[in-house]
Amino acid sequence: MSDIEQTHETLVKSQSGAAGEGRRGTDQYPPFKETAYLRVGKRACDIAVGIAALPFVLVLIAIVGPMIAHEDKGPVFYNAPRVGKNGREFTMYKFRSMKVNAPDLLMPDGSTYNGADDPRMTKVGAFLRKTSLDEFPQFLNVLKGDMSVVGPRPDLKRETELYEGNEGDKLLVKPGITGYSAVKVRNSAPWHERLKLDVWYVHNVTFALDVKVFFATFGAVFGQKGIYVEEESEGEQSV
Repeated sequence: MSDIEQTHETLVKSQSGAAGEGRRGTDQYPPFKETAYLRVGKRACDIAVGIAALPFVLVLIAIVGPMIAHEDKGPVFYNAPRVGKNGREFTMYKFRSMKVNAPDLLMPDGSTYNGADDPRMTKVGAFLRKTSLDEFPQFLNVLKGDMSVVGPRPDLKRETELYEGNEGDKLLVKPGITGYSAVKVRNSAPWHERLKLDVWYVHNVTFALDVKVFFATFGAVFGQKGIYVEEESEGEQSV
């Protein structure tokens, strides 16, 4: 059992009033309280990590940018509209991994389709997705203050309209480049299951948990597991 899983089990056992096991958005938590770490410490950590990552991001842009542009003559970046803390919309930066003007494919639960056989991906984009290099420009979002290094992965506006129960609690903190659900299940679990993990994180976030998630990210990326939705969970996609 990983450190992340052990931390989760310990905290879950210590919490009282949990109810509605197996139902979406029904787990009960104490009222959310913005701790000193969330107010000050987390931002200080974000700035430090963001500054340290910036040279690597610039090198990636210099190397990967021409490759993306050369393949189909499209733009290097995809400026993705997302919803952040307290429902504030912002532009999330990514290396473009899909063909220009690719349609939005949806899962039956309303989340965006993300599969290994996605016909919308470019050849360079498939590599970027597999290695998670497409997410590195988001360190610019971290430095701007839109995102944190660790936090729930941000959703589209239309996805937030599909939240059930307390799933909207994930908007109580800044979204992250990596997060608890991202390292625990990545994209392999159903969307509402990932939202449940996001809400759990929001109500249990500490510096120690963030450190564990940060370092667990390397194992998740290099382990190449859970990158895409599981085939048995795909069902039919709609445009």
